Amino acid sequence: MKASMSSIPVARPALGEQEAEALRRVIQSGWVTQGPEVAAFESEFAAFVGAAHACAVSNCTTALHLALKAVGVTAGDEVITVSHSFIATANAIRYCDALPVFIDIEADGYNIDPNLIEAAITPRTRAILCVHQLGMPCDLRAIVEIGKRHSIPVVEDAACAIGSEILWDGQWEKIGKPHGDIACFSFHPRKVVTTGDGGMLTTSSPEFDRKFRLWRQHGMSVTDATRHGSKQVIFEDYDELGYNYRMTDLQAAIGREQLRRLPGLVQERRQLAEAYREQLSSIGLSLPTEPRWARSNWQSFCVGLPPGMDQRAVMQMLLDQGISTRRGIMNIHLEKAYGSQDSHRAATRLSRSVSAQERTIILPLFSRMTDVELLRVVEALRQHFAAVMSEDYPLVIS
Repeated sequence: MKASMSSIPVARPALGEQEAEALRRVIQSGWVTQGPEVAAFESEFAAFVGAAHACAVSNCTTALHLALKAVGVTAGDEVITVSHSFIATANAIRYCDALPVFIDIEADGYNIDPNLIEAAITPRTRAILCVHQLGMPCDLRAIVEIGKRHSIPVVEDAACAIGSEILWDGQWEKIGKPHGDIACFSFHPRKVVTTGDGGMLTTSSPEFDRKFRLWRQHGMSVTDATRHGSKQVIFEDYDELGYNYRMTDLQAAIGREQLRRLPGLVQERRQLAEAYREQLSSIGLSLPTEPRWARSNWQSFCVGLPPGMDQRAVMQMLLDQGISTRRGIMNIHLEKAYGSQDSHRAATRLSRSVSAQERTIILPLFSRMTDVELLRVVEALRQHFAAVMSEDYPLVIS
């Protein structure tokens, strides 16, 4: 490849003039913090996913924290989850002074293995925190049934899964309806929908929603909007500990525009994923597949390398040609912050999780990715695989 060729990022936010105009509208209104745009975004988001309630917050980590707090996770409790996730999944558990209990992922995917959950349940188990990794829905029906059988709440880390769908009682339904007790979303720039940063909680419980709204604003008994619109002087109360977890109206205005475009963004990403699958089917990679009951938003396209092929070498080869990638999803238990048994409990061997981190890479996939860009990625991989299989390029065992 010529050095002058433009680089291909692993992800790129789909932002345009509509979002810029939305920001102008908010700036000119004079109300830029949590206010009418946030309320509108919440209403529109709830309607989109089919949830009774949606509450906007500052990011998905804060959403996870509030969700776990709402279902009763406190000091000394255990929460069953996966190590194979971004570190925020476990951090939110630790914010509650609880212990993450890690189990392994499926043999044929990157999501939590429901078959391992019940063996990890103890009298201290307070919640199951499942992750829809990379936008692919996990086996939510099996997980929810386990939760109901043991009277354990199910919280969905749906950070990556906005626009993804699951087949539920014969109908395609959006992740976030919710099917568990609470679902939590992220609007980080790597996500399909972004507000710069931000998060959302969805639930069918009015009591959970009331708690989210109280806690996200310092535990203040009166909202800014209520006080601003009142014809009488109002003094607020602070009866319990709260947090500064608010979303701004600037973020929400962007989110509203992004939400309007979401169906088209998901359709585009699904087409790109299918193109990758067709183009890469013959070179020896393990390609991601959808279960018959799931439709991914394809936030990320993660491929498995064959045994003996060095992950870092492949990534460096692509980077040298202006193509950005990321390694497979991290394993939290391998990080120093979780290096001791005091910080977590591994309820099962995590060999699949570790293998997924070491043997997979995430390829570029983003809105308005061109056929030329996709084929550049494919051709670089094809040439590298051909070189590796030749006598001149020995395999690197890692």
